[in-house]
Amino acid sequence: MDKIWLQSYPPGMPAEINPDQYSSLVQLLEESFSKFADRNAFVCMDKFLTYRELDAYSQKLAAWLQSRGLTPGARVALMMPNVLQYPIALAAVLRAGYVVVNVNPLYTARELEHQITDSGAEAIIVLENFAHTVQKVMGKTPLRHVVVANMGELLGGAKGMVVNFVVRHVKKMVPEFSLPNMVTFKDALAQGARMTFKPATLKAGDVAFLQYTGGTTGPSKGATLTHRNVIANVLQSEAWSAPALGEAGGEPLTIVCALPLYHIFALTACAMWGMRMGALNVLIVNPRDIPGFVKELAKYRFNMLPAVNTLYNALVNNPDFAHLDFSGLRICNGGGMAVQKAVADKWRDITGVAIIEGYGLSETSPVATCNRADVLDFTGTIGLPVPSTDIAIIDDAGNPVARGESGEIAIRGPQVMQGYWKQPAETAKVMTADGFFRSGDIGIMDEGGYVRIVDRKKDMILVSGFNVYPNELEGVIAGHPGVLECAVVGVPDAHSGEAVKVFVVKKDPGLTTDDLLAYCKQEFTGYKRPKYIEFRDELPKTNVGKILRRALRDEKQADTVA
Repeated sequence: MDKIWLQSYPPGMPAEINPDQYSSLVQLLEESFSKFADRNAFVCMDKFLTYRELDAYSQKLAAWLQSRGLTPGARVALMMPNVLQYPIALAAVLRAGYVVVNVNPLYTARELEHQITDSGAEAIIVLENFAHTVQKVMGKTPLRHVVVANMGELLGGAKGMVVNFVVRHVKKMVPEFSLPNMVTFKDALAQGARMTFKPATLKAGDVAFLQYTGGTTGPSKGATLTHRNVIANVLQSEAWSAPALGEAGGEPLTIVCALPLYHIFALTACAMWGMRMGALNVLIVNPRDIPGFVKELAKYRFNMLPAVNTLYNALVNNPDFAHLDFSGLRICNGGGMAVQKAVADKWRDITGVAIIEGYGLSETSPVATCNRADVLDFTGTIGLPVPSTDIAIIDDAGNPVARGESGEIAIRGPQVMQGYWKQPAETAKVMTADGFFRSGDIGIMDEGGYVRIVDRKKDMILVSGFNVYPNELEGVIAGHPGVLECAVVGVPDAHSGEAVKVFVVKKDPGLTTDDLLAYCKQEFTGYKRPKYIEFRDELPKTNVGKILRRALRDEKQADTVA
């Protein structure tokens, strides 16, 4: 195919990467453990973990897992927020020859039961705050081994005891649970230290992760990601970031990891890529506590801060954020949802660094496209295909559309999943005969190879036969000085089939419906203008901070007619 995007690559950017330079992610990790042994790898609540310590801890836990009789390729679930136990467990599961099943700690018992049953996970490592949910699914799932971690156990002596006391008894964040055969994280490490670790024999094509999708069209599905898939995306990310990191002076990178590590964005961009680079990952346990988050940021001269639009927006609206030291900041990757120009502009004004918007999915490990890392201004696009990646814009029949026309974004490259776990019929729906993954997103590619998202197919609103795309409306409405956040959905309408409804969180308490209507009348043609406006104190979001339009659509719609 004609790779027109290569003409827009920065000087020296390779068109291809070699995903076969490592036989597995374990080889990549062990190279970093040796190469960067004395560097700090992760820090959480002021407790640092070196690469040497990560090597030792993960080997002990790997030995303990192997002692449970799990066979090669067995699935092990990780159900933790951004705490030090997560990277230890991540490395341990991979080194033992098993498959990581990442689980959102806030899952309900129903959601957890589905994921454990579907993946066939036999073991789970869980923070005690969420152990009560695991208790509810024991006996209904294949789970046989449970390791329970706690917030303070790796923080050391008195501090660890204080943290656990506050978490358990002051903030009461640990609901009662009973798991009679559980083993504590520290005991698993202690027992593993007395056992023999047997290095696993792994191939690049072996499964490394089952990364479950959000399930917006039904029960969540496990995207099957091999070692080679993730290696490829790590190397693609490394190559793409190089132009921005050339001025870092050779010092170890510091990455702010506020996105949850169980999410594919942070898993690749922070954990795996960070370890490949010998970086320090600053783990933020609760990024929703913006004042606390800003206080943590003040402790470090950080170089990279990947986030979603809502998190960037929350930070720029915190009065203390502007007083931080941004002299080391080089890369701010935006993904997971559309970055809004109003947020990007304010971020650049405060930090001096542009938000580099990219695009990807769990099924693509995740990065498929990204704006150039040396970009200075907001482009309004999701950028160019990264090295070794092909992007096609296709119609419903799978045929390429004319340049400049909208169609479904299809992705081919070494980072594309092998399929959905044990769901060949679902896999067949999204994979073309020539190896492209059909994303379900509607986009346009311009003559420079830049791709612009129009919207998700399922989010598109049809008003009297006209297509209305929520991303466009949200981007403009968010530019109103009285708006903090907004979300646009389609609601049933007897006259036009569907009508536009906008949910708004106010920045200015004095903002009125009439104010917004006048603004929208100025900015949008008739069929695009909201028919309904509803003010909310907050909008529903995923743990990553992505606004859940689906949750808003599913609600019984209010009758506030604008």
